[in-house]
Amino acid sequence: MAFEVDKTDEQWRSDLPPIQYEILRRKGTEPAFSGKYVQNHDDGVYRCAGCGAELFSSDTKFDSATGWPSFTEPAVADAVELHSDYSHGMVRTEVTCRRLWWPPGPRPSTTARSRPGSVIA
Repeated sequence: MAFEVDKTDEQWRSDLPPIQYEILRRKGTEPAFSGKYVQNHDDGVYRCAGCGAELFSSDTKFDSATGWPSFTEPAVADAVELHSDYSHGMVRTEVTCRRLWWPPGPRPSTTARSRPGSVIA
């Protein structure tokens, strides 16, 4: 798997719709219960909107009642990175595409990571 997608911030901004740019490149979040995949129950694969990497299978999707699509496991473990968040009195896990990176700029040489590709296809 190629590790990153080599694009400038300007290229990302022109290639993505504004909401995808905000989520994939600026660590934004779409409002709860607003995304087109929250109530989607079709069979298929969820891919990164930035690079097309296969992230999740519909077989592992479940209703978490959070307002965002939730999955029990990635389709390809090496395709994603997990980020724990302990705020708000609970444990939450953000899943991002390993091939994309945040913030814009050089990727660290460690395994510390990247941003976006929050699942939006």
